[in-house]
Amino acid sequence: MLKEVIATRYITPLREGGSLPGLVEADDLGTYVMKFTGAGQGRKTLVAEVVCGELARRLGLRVPALVTVDLDPVLGLGEPDQEVQGLLKGSGGLNLGMDFLSRAIGFDPLAFTVGPAEAGRIVWFDALVNNVDRSWRNPNLLMRQGELWLIDHGATMIWQHNWPGAEASAARPYDARDHALAPFGPDVAGAAAELAPLVTEELLAEVTAAIPDAWLTGEPGFAGPDELRRAYARPLLARAADIHERIRGVESGENNESTGRGE
Repeated sequence: MLKEVIATRYITPLREGGSLPGLVEADDLGTYVMKFTGAGQGRKTLVAEVVCGELARRLGLRVPALVTVDLDPVLGLGEPDQEVQGLLKGSGGLNLGMDFLSRAIGFDPLAFTVGPAEAGRIVWFDALVNNVDRSWRNPNLLMRQGELWLIDHGATMIWQHNWPGAEASAARPYDARDHALAPFGPDVAGAAAELAPLVTEELLAEVTAAIPDAWLTGEPGFAGPDELRRAYARPLLARAADIHERIRGVESGENNESTGRGE
């Protein structure tokens, strides 16, 4: 289970995020980037954040700590922006918070260098969860004290939006041509050898157990939250076995052209 905190102050919207996340303070004195159930794809985006964030952490990748944030809509009454006020009012109850990484800066593939081993682990992980939002245009990576951190995993596991076609969707290759780390010679084979054996039924059961029941109830075609948790785990277990063989776009220098490196 994720730690639960209560939002005590809404600080400001973070407009660089498509879903309009906000910066909040909580009763544990922590500062969090909060994503709302009332935004975009709603709770499915938050489920993806939990599954990918907790899985990445257990695989040794750096991701901000996740918490659930209990939001009282009254916090939005003083917000002058009508869009933000509506978002706060429509997201009462349990939302998702990510630890705010102070002094972190956005990763620029033209300004920073990443080793093949670390690049390979991140590309392999993104292929596993089918992350379509780690491109050179929008890396969703932060640099902090010389370390690379992964953020924003809402645009992953697209099969969750069409469960009847989940198996076929999860069997597709992963196109890494526009991946932010494609130019760094990612060692995908080495990453697969290291990480794939770690992705077991037991690990995925542990990861999916962190999803709050409130975000899983009422999904058509499922008897309850636990059955849906198993549905999230199955495609990931299947992909872990061989997704490294179906990653496209990291085999050669063709990525330098697509990422703009060398211009």
